Amino acid sequence: MTAFDLIGKKAFVTGASRGIGRIIAVALAAAGADVAIAARSQDGLAETAREVTDLGRKAFVFPLDVTRQDDVTAVVNESARLLGQLDVVVNNAGGMNFMVPFLDMRISGWEKIMRLNLDSTIYVCQAAGAHMRERGSGSVINVASVAGMSGAPGLIPYGASKAAVISVTKTLAVEWASAGIRVNALCPGWTATDLNRDLWGGPDGGRSTIANVPMGRWGRPEEMAGPAVFLASDASSYMTGQVLVVDGGQLATA
Repeated sequence: MTAFDLIGKKAFVTGASRGIGRIIAVALAAAGADVAIAARSQDGLAETAREVTDLGRKAFVFPLDVTRQDDVTAVVNESARLLGQLDVVVNNAGGMNFMVPFLDMRISGWEKIMRLNLDSTIYVCQAAGAHMRERGSGSVINVASVAGMSGAPGLIPYGASKAAVISVTKTLAVEWASAGIRVNALCPGWTATDLNRDLWGGPDGGRSTIANVPMGRWGRPEEMAGPAVFLASDASSYMTGQVLVVDGGQLATA
């Protein structure tokens, strides 16, 4: 075994039907964990589950709308029951499907994104935290964004919600440290996923979007796998309340 092994560990991952969420769920399985995966897309979850079971690990599938608190609580509790415990929780579900200047933004759009990105994280943390506190151990990984750490024109709801996720991460890290629970944020930069295909899938490959990224390219979803396994495992055992930025150097230019 190494410090990065997750053999015998049990993980719960939201937004696991595609993109970064699928990559993380499969990476945790590759490191040895059994996983419960949740998302709205049943077809996507089935594909993620297949990749997990192909690695010889167990996968429990839960279609879930993370904006519904009662449903989240029920799924987290059932995941803990089926897995036997919760060692790792990854709050990955989220996103934003529009860009708009602030003065043109509808408040209904603001509320929708805050529910999806922030409230869902709160719901999962409350439900899962109770299980982890009882066990006296656990690692929570909240997927945030560089948009929550700098100005994000046109993306105010997204940036604000991710900034709030970072704040929640730091506060829970302090509150839960004595209970043996670590809480960290994984903060991707511009990563080429289906959610932002309209930005990187055009004729110029989204070059204008990543103009201020020193590495000069979009991140790949699979490049979030190693950082996630690091945060989930004993390799980061003395690390809590931190924001692990994976952005090709973007924030270093600010």
